[in-house]
Amino acid sequence: MSWVILIISGVLEAVWATALGRSEGFSKLAPTLVFVVALIASMGGLAWALRDIPTGTAYAVWVGIGAALTVAYAMVTGDEQFSLVRVLLILGLVGCVVGLKLVGGEH
Repeated sequence: MSWVILIISGVLEAVWATALGRSEGFSKLAPTLVFVVALIASMGGLAWALRDIPTGTAYAVWVGIGAALTVAYAMVTGDEQFSLVRVLLILGLVGCVVGLKLVGGEH
């Protein structure tokens, strides 16, 4: 269950990172509210997962999921330029995250 919560928390990291960018320095209410709610839920889920998953592994997976989804979303929406190299690097990041899950032991 901790891994499922960690993955959801990683997805929420991408949500809050994207909302933070769209809040324009917290000057827009809706993205600011999305940022706050997603940040609290993401951090809460990470904290929950850390009860069973080693800190280094959990943090790397959380950041990896968040970073990969944030960049992928930005490319899909046109906020960042799409390139094959970026896609391959994101796939490499995802591969590393999966590898951490496969080789990482739980407490």
